[in-house]
Amino acid sequence: MAKGNTVAAVWDIAQPIADSLGLEIWDIRFIKEGSDWFLRIFIDKDGGVTIEDCENMSRAIDKPLDEADPIEQSYCLEVSSPGLERDLTRETHFEACQGEKIKVRFIRAINNKREYKGVLESFDGKMITLRCEDETAIGFEPKEASYIKLDDFDF
Repeated sequence: MAKGNTVAAVWDIAQPIADSLGLEIWDIRFIKEGSDWFLRIFIDKDGGVTIEDCENMSRAIDKPLDEADPIEQSYCLEVSSPGLERDLTRETHFEACQGEKIKVRFIRAINNKREYKGVLESFDGKMITLRCEDETAIGFEPKEASYIKLDDFDF
């Protein structure tokens, strides 16, 4: 099974479980680190995710994953919160985070600069408008950025 299909298959299994637990699936990633494979399920909910939420999701999805067997190789299952400075990768993320502070690192420099901070002003399904700290606006497609993250790590 291709990597993208693996994530889609796991999402189909995880979504109803998350719904029953009052959780939202933020993202699912199936990645190789060194010689090990990791299936990471990121969950969220209003008010934040607790350790108990992660444990409940992990326990609830373990058997359905074993029964459906969407992953051929052995892997480590990790269930966690997307955390601070969470990655914004899906259309639903951009829609949900309009008005929030974000930071963006572009693949190619814009005005001799690759990193910008500002507010995610809008998302129209294709283009993001970033209102920068100096009040200028930059319009870009998500594929032009190496990362887009919430900028919510304040001390």
